[in-house]
Amino acid sequence: MSRIVASSILILIVGLLSACISSKPFGSSVNETVVGKGWANNSVNAVIFRRNSITTYKDTQFTAYYDSSSHLVLAKRKLGSDEWEVNQTTFTGNTADAHNTISIALDGEGFLHVSWDHHNNPLHYAQSKEALGLELGEMQSMTGKLEQDVTYPEFHNLPNGDLLFFYRSGESGRGNLVMNRYDVSTKQWRQIHDNLIDGEGERNAYWQACVDQQGTIHLSWVWRETWDVSTNHDLAYAKSEDGGKTWMKSNGAAYNLPINLQKAEYAWEIPQNSSLINQTAIYADKKGNPYIATYWNQNGKTQYQVVYKHDQEWKRASPEFRSTTFQLGGGGTKRIPISRPQVLVKQKGKQTQLYLLFRDEERGNKVSMAYSPDLHENQWELIDLTKETVGQWEPSYDIELWKQRQRLQLFVQRVEQIDGEGLLEGLVTPVKVIEVK
Repeated sequence: MSRIVASSILILIVGLLSACISSKPFGSSVNETVVGKGWANNSVNAVIFRRNSITTYKDTQFTAYYDSSSHLVLAKRKLGSDEWEVNQTTFTGNTADAHNTISIALDGEGFLHVSWDHHNNPLHYAQSKEALGLELGEMQSMTGKLEQDVTYPEFHNLPNGDLLFFYRSGESGRGNLVMNRYDVSTKQWRQIHDNLIDGEGERNAYWQACVDQQGTIHLSWVWRETWDVSTNHDLAYAKSEDGGKTWMKSNGAAYNLPINLQKAEYAWEIPQNSSLINQTAIYADKKGNPYIATYWNQNGKTQYQVVYKHDQEWKRASPEFRSTTFQLGGGGTKRIPISRPQVLVKQKGKQTQLYLLFRDEERGNKVSMAYSPDLHENQWELIDLTKETVGQWEPSYDIELWKQRQRLQLFVQRVEQIDGEGLLEGLVTPVKVIEVK
């Protein structure tokens, strides 16, 4: 989505001044398991907008990836085990396009739902034949509505066992956000919104979503005016407390749907040509306060940014450790010096502990973490979680395991990405799950 112009961890116990960064060598508290070998000629297995690349139902963990023959592969294990049961399905994807990711989720009865291979094409969706099973049934429709032009499918779990399914209907620069809901009691999908965020035929929203522990859905997005990523601008926000039926601003004021450019609440105003990236991450703490992670250019450098709601105000924090800049422009999947970030939050008394997961060429393209023991004081520590490069990997993690047990496990695979949807040939690398303790 841009053209560029221009196993272990050492826990740091260092008192830092505001916005100071300390870097330590590889330590001893990361465990990894190898699931199998996956396609790595581009970044399709390891882009950030996979929801989910890895997920847990009770004591069973699932993951998915494309193998070297472009087949959809499903795998599962018991938590704590290093042994994975792996199943190569009969389904394949167009792995030459890094947009065509695999998303998975398990409903409240333990059935696996899988969607794969989408970039402005018809819906590909199937369910497991049995609870906790890796064998999929036939490809099927969800609602029969707006299923011909699907991009960026994402599953999200609701506390009652239902599922949400978000996707874009339309194209980059002129698309709308569709939202479906799966009722675990009736085993049926229904369309909640056919146009939740309206591009009005002139733009589209690149969004990210999360569901907090109370079941509130949080949604943030940037607008893009054309196919060109340089036209990304502004960071908007909405939330729903009734499963997605009605939506409101962060202060509780109701939205008149669909949300468009004029109606949106803006958490942070960012002009075009700021190298503002799209589709990053959002997380909400136990009090329902949202934290949005992204990056854009600031003071001559491209920096990671966290925009968050605190004391009824939108605030911004940044570790500000990067020393270089780049300019995003153009379309398609390109090679970018840094990954989009993931964000996780823990509350400790009055302190907000925040974890920012990323990959950066300045740090040798390793799996890295910027940790703030108290975000409100803008204190940061910087940690590398792997010794070796992970290429053009972007972070994704087991969201349900983190929400339920505060255990952080990441999907990791070294992948490459040549500029402009380019491909390497014959690159196959291990698919791993690593746990950060």
